[in-house]
Amino acid sequence: MTDNNSRLVYSTDSGRIDEPEQKVQRPKGDGIVRIQRQTSGRKGKGVCLITGLDLQDAELEKLAAELKKKCGCGGSVKEGVIEIQGDKRDLIKTLLEAKGLKVKLAGVEPE
Repeated sequence: MTDNNSRLVYSTDSGRIDEPEQKVQRPKGDGIVRIQRQTSGRKGKGVCLITGLDLQDAELEKLAAELKKKCGCGGSVKEGVIEIQGDKRDLIKTLLEAKGLKVKLAGVEPE
């Protein structure tokens, strides 16, 4: 009986077998920071997702903390994406453009 989903977790020779952790590769950005609004899976509550930042995790946390403070709301960093609670796209755009980043509002139709 062979099962592709089975794996060895304990051996009497060496004890518990630990799987090596796989490092997740984040996709490289194209130099454009995109801000989009998302409500799916959040019970109707909207968040702004900021993607395309080629920064290390510590720098992302620092930038997220600054944006949360300036916007006066909560948020988090998950897998290289900054999430800011509420619809603050315009304020976030002006703050990031002031830092010299090229910013686009993703998913928004031009007016």
